[in-house]
Amino acid sequence: MTEIIAVRFKAGGKQYYFDPQGLTVPVGAGVIVETGKGVEYGTCSRSNDMVRDDVVVQPLRPVVRLATQKDEKQVQDNHRKEKEAMKICQQLVERHGLDMKLVEVEYSFDGSKIIFFFTSEGRVDFRALVKDLASIFRSRIELRQIGVRDEARMLGGLGICGKPFCCHQFLDEFQPVSIKMAKTQNLSLNPTKISGTCGRLMCCLKYEQEAYEDAVKRCPKQESFVECPDGVGNITAVNLLREQVKVRLEDSTEQPKTYRTTEIRVVRSGKGKRPEDYMAPPKEELEKLRYIPPEEERSLGSTASLAALLEQYMGANEDSEEKKSSRNRRRRGGGAKKETQPQPDKPAKAKAPQQRGGSKQSQAQKGTQQPRQGQKQAQPRPQQQARPKPVQPQAGEGGEKRRRSRPHHRRKKPQNNE
Repeated sequence: MTEIIAVRFKAGGKQYYFDPQGLTVPVGAGVIVETGKGVEYGTCSRSNDMVRDDVVVQPLRPVVRLATQKDEKQVQDNHRKEKEAMKICQQLVERHGLDMKLVEVEYSFDGSKIIFFFTSEGRVDFRALVKDLASIFRSRIELRQIGVRDEARMLGGLGICGKPFCCHQFLDEFQPVSIKMAKTQNLSLNPTKISGTCGRLMCCLKYEQEAYEDAVKRCPKQESFVECPDGVGNITAVNLLREQVKVRLEDSTEQPKTYRTTEIRVVRSGKGKRPEDYMAPPKEELEKLRYIPPEEERSLGSTASLAALLEQYMGANEDSEEKKSSRNRRRRGGGAKKETQPQPDKPAKAKAPQQRGGSKQSQAQKGTQQPRQGQKQAQPRPQQQARPKPVQPQAGEGGEKRRRSRPHHRRKKPQNNE
């Protein structure tokens, strides 16, 4: 076993192992280490730990010392100089008319070397540019061409998932990604959906590739001829995550039915014709293939699967939102109509015919309609509700006003009509 500490020189960059030389370095502390490029400043990403001898490459380079305040100040000065060098180099690139895009400038810890990272579609003759930069900065100049994936790693950003780039956050090395991975995972082959900001295939396609490859071994191929509990037919679709297949039965004109992979028996794998000497087994034997859920799943019911629960929940939310929107539309649309119609006259119509006791009752009614201070409005209401509402012909607005103004004519009016 070997004692090591891990050091990163850039945010999200690769971590390297160094010999701590008896120092205890906490995570996040700055250290001065000896590298092949000279003395460099780095940040500890993994504290003192013991690893196997075959993991490290011997001999390990030592840690010189822990970073001091003077070292931290020098690193800050180097970052300030990098911004100035970026502007000067950009002006020289435009002056020379070179087809290159500057990405980043990196100063060595002691300032003896400056590295300019750039991207370009082809080769660039930058000999004249190097001479101008060396005459300005009076140090060793190095121009390094990088790819688009390295550019995204240096600059950083947010992916389509809304999270920072994996290459800028935690990936130490780029892993090869192919279009075959997208096909295995049944993803859309649209380049805009499976490509990252750098224009290459997304690194996250590699994360679940092993799980999909394992599921492919357990699931049958598409267009295979299989036996299922309801008969025989061909597989039209395969769902690797749920390990389910859709089978179009030969003796049925209905839509393809969904079965578990444990409920089918493969007769012919892959595309091809049905076996000539094949005889379908009896239905009783095929029924034995049907999956019988355990008691726990039976108690939960048909919505035991997580997908079914999610679909049910989302459907209920959509229905409630539609009901709310329809109610709001009715309220908005019916508000203008309610203002134009004489609604306050409706309770007056029901109250006016109930008072048949002459002028004294009309005065009592007026007292209830316009109560004074200190009087309770809830006293006459139960009396009005207890009385049955007589059915009388509706009158116009003029007739209602006449009854209100002269209630003693109410008894005479029906006699004249008769």
